[in-house]
Amino acid sequence: MHLKQIFEARKLAIGMLCVVLPALLFYAGSVFILTGSGFTLREILRDPAQQTGLSSFLGFVSNIRVWMWVSSVAICCFSLLTGAAKGQSRHTELLVLLGLLSLLIAVDDFFLLHERYVYQKGIFLFYAVCALSLLVRHFRCIIEMDGFSFMFAGLLLASSIIIDMKQRKIPFDYAQVQVLEEGCKFIGAALWLFFCGRTAADRLSPEK
Repeated sequence: MHLKQIFEARKLAIGMLCVVLPALLFYAGSVFILTGSGFTLREILRDPAQQTGLSSFLGFVSNIRVWMWVSSVAICCFSLLTGAAKGQSRHTELLVLLGLLSLLIAVDDFFLLHERYVYQKGIFLFYAVCALSLLVRHFRCIIEMDGFSFMFAGLLLASSIIIDMKQRKIPFDYAQVQVLEEGCKFIGAALWLFFCGRTAADRLSPEK
């Protein structure tokens, strides 16, 4: 009976088509493209700390911040996929937009896009426009969920951007400015994650 449940055709098909096949294609495609771009298999497959022999805590705070952005995406996706926002079109749209913006920032933060590959001021302006548009379109819903967390998260993240762009004009040591900038960014990401969690959980309450 247990073996029959394990090898149930429908579950096998869903697992293979929705998880195994996409994961295999992503893995194989990544290895193929990156090796074709000149990277070795060791560089592609092994963790940077293993390759360099440096501490595993190198970039610790930055990595945790990326986890926060990814967690925000995961929370929004979970709420949408489980139907927690079913029947609430505005709430559903808010979750979709929060998830997409979190995903963009996570990719940017992980690959350092705004520092290496994309015009920095342009991408910062894009984030500002997205956040303000989100606030204007869903102002009432955001205020009902947790207006303070959303506003304070935006303020801290905006502050980190301003500090980053004006750091050479700030009369403090570079290290001190970096501590302030990264602190604003880290706490802002934490508040953003909290707001996404509040938004995703809102429709789970019985009265909803």
